[in-house]
Amino acid sequence: MKRFYLSAALAAASLALPALPASAQTNEITIGITVTTTGPAAALGIPERNSLEFVKKEIGGVPLKVIVLDDGGDPTNATTNARRFVTESKADIIMGSSTTPPTIAVSNVANEAGIPHFGLAPLPVTPERAKWSVVMPQPVPIMGKVIYEHMKAKGVKTVGYIGYSDSYGDLWLNDFKNQAVPMGMTLVDEERYARPDTSVTGQVLKLVAANPDAILVGASGTAAALPQTELRDRGYKGLIYQTHGAASMDFIRIAGKAAEGVLMASGPVMDPEDQPDSALTKKPGLALNSAYEGKYGPNSRSQFAGHAYDAFLVLERVIPVALKKAKPGTPEFREAIRQAFLTEKDIAASQGVYNFTEKDRYGVDERARILLTVKNGKYTLAK
Repeated sequence: MKRFYLSAALAAASLALPALPASAQTNEITIGITVTTTGPAAALGIPERNSLEFVKKEIGGVPLKVIVLDDGGDPTNATTNARRFVTESKADIIMGSSTTPPTIAVSNVANEAGIPHFGLAPLPVTPERAKWSVVMPQPVPIMGKVIYEHMKAKGVKTVGYIGYSDSYGDLWLNDFKNQAVPMGMTLVDEERYARPDTSVTGQVLKLVAANPDAILVGASGTAAALPQTELRDRGYKGLIYQTHGAASMDFIRIAGKAAEGVLMASGPVMDPEDQPDSALTKKPGLALNSAYEGKYGPNSRSQFAGHAYDAFLVLERVIPVALKKAKPGTPEFREAIRQAFLTEKDIAASQGVYNFTEKDRYGVDERARILLTVKNGKYTLAK
């Protein structure tokens, strides 16, 4: 029987069953996905889960068994989910999670077990994580560059930073120092906050007092709207830049009028309509948005839906190659997928054109980024 999408409850029940005999494991490809569908980062994980409704149910003539679990954005829960995929589900492929800290945790498990892993959030790719993990979101340096170039064009000299007090906040702060400072910009204040925080008043008052030309917010999901709103409420009139971790309609919904004029790095899936017909990201972006908004309503498109959707577009290219070498459910099949990551080139997807290498586990270039602003409650291309 072909099995594809399981709810978290059904997935948990299925994982309690005894392991299938080895012969049965060759009849389907098992994909374990841990995402954040509850908690502060649910605005990222829910679109990722929803996008699975629009992906292929079989590839290369082999049915996909997809198991989806919620980790609540907690690295410990993500680790537990990943280990269940390895030991109980005998997964051929693992995806997740929705934010950086749990994605690091999942990557560690996947690389220990030797299972291909798709990160759905940016993560630092250390040598220990480089063998089995590839990352679907754009790397911070590529997205940061479009922000800093815009800052420079607008004459920005001084910048304040407020970001998460975790690895995602570190990624953006370090990138600013590596790229923007050599471009002539000065960091005049650095503030941090935790993802669950409900107030950033103290941090924002310090930023406003420093009066930088622009402020960069290194946060994701709806929590990225917290400093955005507070900065405008406290009278900050300068430019505010947000990262691609905030690129969703929920950001506008939460920030309201304070979202007007924000400048936000994003993947091209947020505006495929304005891409030239020659852009390889246009067709898959239009296809995803048409299906997603057809079910979830106008303007429900999401960059995060694109990450999970694109992972399956990559699989459409690599699985047929792997099937020529080995059968699902075997270490040889997992190794064949890993090798196919390196041999398949120009994989067109909604968020970029992927060319993974042993050293570049993100695999995208400047075709994977645009710069948005909010005007009259809607995203539009920034000038």
